[in-house]
Amino acid sequence: MAVQGHPAGDQPAEEVAVEGLQPFLHDTCTTLYAPSLVLSRPDGDIATGADGFFHGDRRALSALSVRVEGVPVAPIARTLRAADETAFRAVLRGVGEHTADPAVTLHRVRRVEPGALREELSISNAGLGHVRLTLVVRAATDLARMVDVKSGRSLPALAPQADADGLTWTDGGLTVALRSAPGTPAAEVRTAGSHAELRHHIELPPGETWQTTVECTVQDREPDQFPAVHRDAVPWQPVTLRSADRSLDHLVARSVGDLERLLLSDPQAPEDVFLAAGSPWFLTLFGRDSLWAARMLLPLGTELAAGTLRTLARRQGAAVDPRSEEQPGKILHEVRREELNLDERTSLPPVYYGTVDATPLWITLLRDAWRWGLDPEQVRELLPHAEAALEWLATYGDADGDGLLEYIDTTGRGLANQGWKDSGDSIRWRDGRLAEAPIALCEVQAYGYEAALAGAELLRAFGRPGADRWEEWADRLRRRFRESFWVEDETGRYPAVALDAKKQPVDSVTSGFGHLLGTGLLDQEESALLAARIAGPELDSGFGLRTLSTDSTGFNPLGYHIGSIWPHDTAIAVHGLVRAGFPQEAAALAEGLIAASEAFEGRLPELFAGHGSAIDPAPAPYPAACRPQAWSAASAVVLLQAALGLDADVPGGTLSLSPAAHSLRPLRLDGLRIAGHPLSVALDADGRARVTTSAPVRVVGADTGVDPEADSGNPA
Repeated sequence: MAVQGHPAGDQPAEEVAVEGLQPFLHDTCTTLYAPSLVLSRPDGDIATGADGFFHGDRRALSALSVRVEGVPVAPIARTLRAADETAFRAVLRGVGEHTADPAVTLHRVRRVEPGALREELSISNAGLGHVRLTLVVRAATDLARMVDVKSGRSLPALAPQADADGLTWTDGGLTVALRSAPGTPAAEVRTAGSHAELRHHIELPPGETWQTTVECTVQDREPDQFPAVHRDAVPWQPVTLRSADRSLDHLVARSVGDLERLLLSDPQAPEDVFLAAGSPWFLTLFGRDSLWAARMLLPLGTELAAGTLRTLARRQGAAVDPRSEEQPGKILHEVRREELNLDERTSLPPVYYGTVDATPLWITLLRDAWRWGLDPEQVRELLPHAEAALEWLATYGDADGDGLLEYIDTTGRGLANQGWKDSGDSIRWRDGRLAEAPIALCEVQAYGYEAALAGAELLRAFGRPGADRWEEWADRLRRRFRESFWVEDETGRYPAVALDAKKQPVDSVTSGFGHLLGTGLLDQEESALLAARIAGPELDSGFGLRTLSTDSTGFNPLGYHIGSIWPHDTAIAVHGLVRAGFPQEAAALAEGLIAASEAFEGRLPELFAGHGSAIDPAPAPYPAACRPQAWSAASAVVLLQAALGLDADVPGGTLSLSPAAHSLRPLRLDGLRIAGHPLSVALDADGRARVTTSAPVRVVGADTGVDPEADSGNPA
C-alpha cells in the first residue's frame, strides 16, 4: 500500500490500493474506547484504507480532514496521551511568519468515548501580525460494516443531510451526526455530493488562540451487543512500575491503559466485564483471547477473570449444532452481531464454537483465579460449568477416544485450524506440506492435561466427586503424548507441532514448545531439551519467539503463523520457562520482547515480523496486525510476574516470590492484588525483595523481607 502526500492544499492523501485486499494498519493511529475507535493517518486525518470512526463494527465516518484553505499544513508531532486520547500538532506554513520560525500552529486533540468522537481544534498565533484564515473540516461516510472494511471492499459514500447545526447521515438503523459542540463557534455548513464541510472564518490577533470542538455521535437502533465499561468500573487498581528498565516501565503503563479501553461488559449481567480481543477487527468476545488475557492479568486481581468466566459460562455449549460447532460443555470461539463472511469458502455464524482450546483454558483459569483469591462461593457457582467442560474434553474433544484432543472443521465453511494458530497454512510439516485434519496440536495436549488436573483440584477442594477420574485421564494423556509426539532431528529430540489425520507426528519446530513448559506435561529432562531449543537462534529472534523455526521450508518472517512473532506467545514461553526452572532463558526472551516494544511506542501489536535482531536493528511491523491487542498488552504483566517469580496459592495460604531479573533492579511495583487485598513488591539493587500486603498469606521465597509499612505482620 503506497500513500501519496498532499504538499500544500486541502485535499486528503490518496491511497494506491487494490480492491479486495485487506488494508494495512502498520502506519495507522488508533484511538479507542470499546466498542468505539478511530483509525487515522499519523497526521490525524481519516483518509484511506481502513481509516474511520467506528462504533460496534460499523464505520460512522470514512473521511475526516482538517485543513486551512490555501495554506500548506505541515504535521510535526503526534502524541498518544492515552488509549482514548491522541494529540496532533501541525504548522501552518507561511502564515504570520516574519522569520524562518513557524508562527501559527494547529493543535488537534482527539478524544473517543462510547458512541462519540470529539476533536478539539485550536489555532495559535505566536507571530507579530494579525492573520485571517478559513478552517475547513471535511467529512464523509459509507456506514460500512467492519467485515467489508477488512476485506478491502469499497462502498459508495452516502449523501449527508445538512441543517444550520451540522450534518447527518442515516441508513435507517444507524444515524451519524457531525456538528460543532455547544458553546463553541458555529460553523458554516456546506455540502457537495457525498462530501460535506464545516467552515470557520477566523481572525486571529498576535498572541491569541482560537478554539472550537467538533463532535460526531452515533445512534444505533439496536443496542450495543457488548456495552462499554464505565471509567469507574475498571476491574483493577492503577498500576505503577518504577524499574531500572524505562522501556519496561513504558510498556507496562501503555499496556494497562490500553487494556482499560478494551473492556466490554456482558449485557446479560453488566457487572461482568471481559476484554475484547483487539482493535480493529476483533473488538468483541473471543473465548481463547479473553481467557488468556484474563489469566495473564490475575496479579492485578480476580474480578476480570470472574467476569470473563461467567460471560463465557452463560454461552457455554448445551446442544450439538454442526453448523456453529456447538457441543455440550464447549466454550465458544467468538460472538458477532451477524454472520461473518471472511471469503468465498469461510463463513462463520454469529455465535461460533470452532475452537479446541477455549474449553480447557476456561477450566484452568477458574482454578488459577481461585488460587489468586477468587471468592470460594463464586468458584462454587461455576463448578457445574467446569464439570461440563471436563466432560467435553473426554467426549467431543477426544472424539476418536485415543486419549488426545483433536479438531476438524466438519462444516466445510468454518476455520480449518482451530488452535490459536488458526490460519489455514499454520500447521505444516518441516518440508512445507500442510497437515491434514483431524489434527491434535501439541500445546492443546498441554492445555488439556493442565485443565484435567486443575479440574480435579477444584472438585476435591470443594467436596465434589470425580477428581480421581480426571487425574487418571490426565495421566493417560501424558503417556499418550510421550508415546506419540516426540521426534528427533540432528539437534536432538523434540515434540512435533501436531499429529495429523493418520496420527503421524508433523515434524516442524515451532513456538508451541513454550506452551508445554511449566504445565506438568513434561519431565525435567524434556523441559531442558525444549528450553535449549527456545534459546536457539532458529526460534529466538532477539525480539521474541518465532512461530516457526527458520530452518523449516515455508518459513516466512511476514507469515501470520509461520515465522512471525506474537508477543503473547513469547510471554507464555517466558512464564513457562520460569515455572519449569529456566530463569536465564526466560530473561533473555523477555529482554528481546521489551526491546521490540520500543519500536511500537510501547503498544505491542498482535504480531510483528520475525526477521530478528541479527538482521534488523528494530522489528518490522506485520502490516495488517491489530494494535492494541488484549493478550499482547496483557503480556507486559506476564513479563513482570515471571521476572518476580510471583505465584499465589491463597487456599494454601502462601504467596511465592523468587526474583531473578537482575537488569530490572531496583524495582517498585504497585497496583497488584491478591484475595482482594493490595499487593506491592519492591526489589533493591541487591535483589532483596520487600512485599507489602494485608492479605492472609505467608510470603515465601529467596531473600525476601517484610516491608515495615505493611498492613499485616506476615513474615516474608
